[in-house]
Amino acid sequence: MASDTTKRIPVLVAGALGKMGTEVVKAVNDSSDCRLVSAVDNTPGMEGLDVGDVLGIGTCEVPITADLEGSLCHISNEYKNSESTKGAVLVDFTHPSVVYEHTRAAIAYGINPVIGTTGLTQKQLLELSEFSNKASVGSAIIPNFSVGMVLLQQAAAAATMFYENAELIELHHNQKADAPSGTCIKTAEMIEDVGKQFNNQQVEENESIPGSRGGHRNSGLRVHSIRLPGLVAHQEVIFGSKGETYTLRHDTIDRTAYMPGVLIAIRKVRELDGLIYGLEKLIY
Repeated sequence: MASDTTKRIPVLVAGALGKMGTEVVKAVNDSSDCRLVSAVDNTPGMEGLDVGDVLGIGTCEVPITADLEGSLCHISNEYKNSESTKGAVLVDFTHPSVVYEHTRAAIAYGINPVIGTTGLTQKQLLELSEFSNKASVGSAIIPNFSVGMVLLQQAAAAATMFYENAELIELHHNQKADAPSGTCIKTAEMIEDVGKQFNNQQVEENESIPGSRGGHRNSGLRVHSIRLPGLVAHQEVIFGSKGETYTLRHDTIDRTAYMPGVLIAIRKVRELDGLIYGLEKLIY
């Protein structure tokens, strides 16, 4: 039975007190087939406190720790190759400056990483993919856990066959460290898979303020990033042709929208033999 704690999926959450990490802790705590086994966060003054008490969801008997590697080592020894659990899962929502090391460390300890932190470079993604494949440790790097965003990306990829001009706009809260967002980069890559150039120049453009026309990708796509308080996560893809525009937009109103996708990734990542990139790889 899923309610048997020995058969629930052991989950470590890195960035447990952050905006996304908080929702992950709650979602895991409320699920019938997952069990929170470690809460990692470096917020000063929180180490040793019960994460459930801090978040107001009731005592979880999981103390907050700032020692990710120590947690990975302990959980690996306890759950690796367990017949009842098939190993543990790390869910990471931390910071672009540390996500590569976190992901690599999880794989090294045989713990399946589910990474929501964006900002990994193409070189880092390739290195992690090679490491994950070599270790046969299932790994999932997910720029966006929203099912609605996956549907937008699929629609954008389909529309690309009919349009030669497109620009992308992504809007996030002003605490987001990286720009453009990993989700927007992933959307651009899916559009570019068709293999053509976009936005052939019609006039000699002059930016009186450098950057006004947004970031310019090799494919010709333009990407614009907006950071404002009050926003959560939003994206538009605007296609233009003679006499019309076609606009796709997705708005995340609350971070709880990501939790079904997070739980899907937790449940499926241990079935993988290597690394996948994008939620669509797990739901199609």
